[in-house]
Amino acid sequence: MALASQDPAADGAQEAAAPEAPAADPGTAAAVAAAEAAGLAAGETVRIDSWIWAVRLVKTRSLGATACRGGHVHVNGERVKPAYSVRVGDEVRLRHEGRERVVIVKRLIRKRVGAPVAAQCYNDNSPPPPPREAVAPVGIRDRGTGRPTKRDRRELERLRGLGTPDAPGAPEARRRPAP
Repeated sequence: MALASQDPAADGAQEAAAPEAPAADPGTAAAVAAAEAAGLAAGETVRIDSWIWAVRLVKTRSLGATACRGGHVHVNGERVKPAYSVRVGDEVRLRHEGRERVVIVKRLIRKRVGAPVAAQCYNDNSPPPPPREAVAPVGIRDRGTGRPTKRDRRELERLRGLGTPDAPGAPEARRRPAP
């Protein structure tokens, strides 16, 4: 049995401190509340490599730092180093895994949180990813079919454009002339 607070003013203060947008899932709401409780104090800053890791844009913090050093992270149109302090309202552009992500910072967090909570820390303005069928590789073999035969290999090369009959070394070019 839960005990009710004896002070009605304390109950009103707790209701006023609730998050602005209630989450649909109670577990997400609890995670958001925990993230807010462990949030930053006024005036504290977060490194960009740490922030892009915390909101799950990259898998590890070292990958975030490497992306910054490689020039793949821009904040408000400028290349940044890993120690750059990100602020609420900044536009972060990240090129990662062949895709560009464009996000606007809504909340600063330092620790990595779950995906539903992380998604509430930024507005995603990224272009949509390319459709899957457009990037499907040519010549994929089914598992368990074994090694390709010579005929299969030639068909795969022809599909990829590697084996053309006019190329030097093609089987027709190696034949001896008839006597």
